[in-house]
Amino acid sequence: MMGFSFLDAIAFAAFIAAWIAYHYLMEGDWSERRTLNRRMDAYRIEWMQRMLSRENRIVDAQIVAALQNGTAFFASTSLLAIGAALAILQSTDAVMKLFADLPFVSPHRTSWELKTLGITLIFANAFFKFGWAYRLFNYTTILLGSTPPPSEAHTPQAKAHVLKAARMATLAGRHFNRGQRSFFFAIGYLGWYINAWAFMAATLAIFIVMTNRQFGPDSHWVLDDQEPL
Repeated sequence: MMGFSFLDAIAFAAFIAAWIAYHYLMEGDWSERRTLNRRMDAYRIEWMQRMLSRENRIVDAQIVAALQNGTAFFASTSLLAIGAALAILQSTDAVMKLFADLPFVSPHRTSWELKTLGITLIFANAFFKFGWAYRLFNYTTILLGSTPPPSEAHTPQAKAHVLKAARMATLAGRHFNRGQRSFFFAIGYLGWYINAWAFMAATLAIFIVMTNRQFGPDSHWVLDDQEPL
């Protein structure tokens, strides 16, 4: 149907399942203190607590600005990727001729166009995540600017404000991670242009690599007290 086989449907379902599973692995309740992303949340709180006791907070503002710049870069890259995908969609015949000469590839016009629309939506999702993360980092800057002075550091209002700033920075980082997740899974999605088997293999490889980065000892030893082997 429309150039897709039953195996294509299985591969696409596996892709969606892997994305959802990775989302809950990273952001589920049980992941606290287990993933690298969630462990960094505690350091955001520590950062804001230390910021509260500093008279000069220029460095803190510069850190948030650097995070904003990185987010803006990925947001711009997402727009470029969307434009490239739409350009491929406009040049379907020429690209299909190129891929037709490759082994294990049997391009079908309708399926090719739907696949291209799919990867365009993935990059569009990444753009919205990065765009919102940029905005949240902007809100974090505002919260930094409205932080009470060090003389009021021990007041309940100041402590509550620190938690608000930390939560805003955490939320911004979470949306940034979701945008990157779209980028990574887009790499696995590219395997579908070859065939369903390549799609599933690429998705599995991306899932394993990303999971290892979050749970593997090579990432966690940096935050542990013991020295690496």
